[in-house]
Amino acid sequence: MTTKTWFITGATSGIGHQLAVAALRRGDNVAALARTVDSLDDLARRFPANLLAASADVRDEASIRTAVQRTVKAFGRIDVVANNAGYGLFGAVEEADDGQARAIFDTNVLGVLNVLRATLPVLRAQRSGHILQGSSVYGQSAHAGVGLLAATKYAVEGLADALAAEVAPLGIRVTIVQPQFTATNFLANLRVAEPIGDYDETVRAVHRAIGEMPAAAFAAPEQIAEAVMGAVDADSSPLRLAIGTTGAESMRTALNARLRDLDGAHPAGPGRVRPAA
Repeated sequence: MTTKTWFITGATSGIGHQLAVAALRRGDNVAALARTVDSLDDLARRFPANLLAASADVRDEASIRTAVQRTVKAFGRIDVVANNAGYGLFGAVEEADDGQARAIFDTNVLGVLNVLRATLPVLRAQRSGHILQGSSVYGQSAHAGVGLLAATKYAVEGLADALAAEVAPLGIRVTIVQPQFTATNFLANLRVAEPIGDYDETVRAVHRAIGEMPAAAFAAPEQIAEAVMGAVDADSSPLRLAIGTTGAESMRTALNARLRDLDGAHPAGPGRVRPAA
């Protein structure tokens, strides 16, 4: 198997970290991005020849461009871009203040764009590459309390849909990674909006339910990484990679509800609007 070079954001924990470990273990090169490279010391000690630890923040496009330049200088190319950095915000749509809303979009959406703008010139010049766009079950479904988080995931999925069509003729693949709840520190790091009492029976009830979910409901990051590696190595890969039966069922339920609305909303028939009188 040809050695690949990975460019991974969010590499200090969770899925991003496990992707970095899996790639390094098999001899691939990895540029692992973190706001503080000290958090990558363990990987640097274990894989000194194949790891480039780069200090960068996805919100700062200049720092991402510098990391791309360092990666190409060190390894000659970029084969896989794992656009993985992001965080969650929990609370009713009304509860999220302006600062919280702008901050999560700045990281989860504009940060994605910064990474794409910095890496795509390299992939286009190569006429090859694979973009792994991190999403989640909330890229296709939502429930009380996750409105802002889901809004960012819906946004990047729409962006990735268009991107896939734009770069396919250039030899570049796109895969949207949609894992179910994963056993990472994501929930521990979840930011919470200031509560409004009227939402206790919806938003707070959901928050409690998530906290009471059994361990079996959460996929191991290693399993997610294994599934992603399989998609990268395959001759062809899906545009969307749903990982975990629980998450897949949630998305299937949401998509079927949309189809019912689409097929039943118009008296003139599915997808057709009856002319105005």
